[in-house]
Amino acid sequence: MGKRKGKSVKKNTATKQSAEPENLVKAPHSFVIHRGKCSKDLIDLTKDFRKIMEPFTASQLKERKKNTIKDFLSVSGYLHVSHMMVFTETELGSYMRLARLPRGPTLTFRIHNYTLARDVISALRKQYVIERAFQNAPLIVLNSFSGEGMHMKLMATMFQNMFPTINITTVKLKNIRRCVLMNYNPSTKLIDMRHYVIRATPVGLNKGTKKMVQGKIPNLNRCKDMSEFFDKAALLSESEFEDDGNQVELPQALSARGAAARSRSALRLVELGPRLQLQLIKVEDGLMDGEVLFHELVEKTEEEKALIKKKREEKRRLKEKRKTQQAENVKRKEKEKEELKQKALEGIKKKKGLTENQRLMELAAAESQDIPMEQDEDDADYYREEVGEEPEQDLFSQNPSRKRKSDNGEGEVRGFKKMRLDKKLKKKYQNNQETGHNQDNRGRRNFQNTDGGKTFNNNNDNRKRFNDQDGKFKNRNNQSSKTKKVFGGKFNKIYKTGKSRPGKSGKGKGKSRK
Repeated sequence: MGKRKGKSVKKNTATKQSAEPENLVKAPHSFVIHRGKCSKDLIDLTKDFRKIMEPFTASQLKERKKNTIKDFLSVSGYLHVSHMMVFTETELGSYMRLARLPRGPTLTFRIHNYTLARDVISALRKQYVIERAFQNAPLIVLNSFSGEGMHMKLMATMFQNMFPTINITTVKLKNIRRCVLMNYNPSTKLIDMRHYVIRATPVGLNKGTKKMVQGKIPNLNRCKDMSEFFDKAALLSESEFEDDGNQVELPQALSARGAAARSRSALRLVELGPRLQLQLIKVEDGLMDGEVLFHELVEKTEEEKALIKKKREEKRRLKEKRKTQQAENVKRKEKEKEELKQKALEGIKKKKGLTENQRLMELAAAESQDIPMEQDEDDADYYREEVGEEPEQDLFSQNPSRKRKSDNGEGEVRGFKKMRLDKKLKKKYQNNQETGHNQDNRGRRNFQNTDGGKTFNNNNDNRKRFNDQDGKFKNRNNQSSKTKKVFGGKFNKIYKTGKSRPGKSGKGKGKSRK
């Protein structure tokens, strides 16, 4: 029994629940890739930058040499990707391009100095790396980006839009575990980028109490009693002493131990890396290929800008023209394909009709050949009664095929075979000799006399053979009667010379009545 199909398909609730929330879909996603021939350190910097952009980035993205920017752009809409960072390296230095997808603008930065994350962490006295800090987006902090110029506002806006926006009324402080600091130096025009993790430690507590609150195991080797550990803070080592600076009152509880709501805590930043020192070089209008809005190193006059703009406009018009022409060619080819398809269908229908007519004609021919043998016998009897002679063998036969004798003497049915010219002429000459008329000799044949060794030619006027024994000429017709094959495949009985049926002159056909 087959599977029963329902009238409608139920909605998959599991798939509906697994869909991303609206706030995650609207969050800015990013691609961080490297292009061209890059050193190993720059590739590691690309991976460290992906750690900064987590969780809204492709951490395990595998780019290939044959991939182009259009390949990443084609999938950016489906994956909600809004920004792309591209790291490249040349002989002059390393560069980072920050592009807004899908239509730009594009900012090009030159990387003056950089330090990898592994080097930053190894230089710390107390290393603090926690994977839970990368489950939420970092907090972006901009400093001194209020300079004059449109490029400054554009640069600040691009950095802010790289990370999700924060709603102060609904934000949860426990989700903010990292921060990215951007500091602009107006004198050098350099941007210092740092990446930190945020820690909160309780203040206003005894050192021993603080250690117990934070869940650290104290060293009670020098204490006789537990109370002695809480009272004598001087017993702590210098490495365990921490400065309680940057104290704030927490409006919400944090995930760290001892950081409860309405309690005072000290905020500390632990650097995770990498470190970057950037300089803005160029601002382009399009996606990595457009009108240059700002350039730090090159300045052009108004005439040069107008000429460049004119060339760009002409190039754009030519591109649109090619696109329209390609669209017209596609439509024309589709139309020709459809016409060819219709012609092919008409030809198939016509061929089917012809084959049907041919089949009907073959059926009619087969039915006409299947005549009963009784009708043939009736016709033969009627011919005997009226004419008084036996009818010819093929007179009333419906089957034109005849039997021919093969070379070995066995009779077998053969199809029509075209006779060769010499055999045809030979049959014709034999026929003429039997009727007693002379015709043109179209073929000569030499006959060898075995007794005397003389050779005679067969002429047009004389068709006789010389006999050395009695010196007489013998006609070929003076032979005993025998059955001969005549052109056309009929078998006729040839009578002796001078003998013929009563009332018939010449060669007779059929058998005489006795």
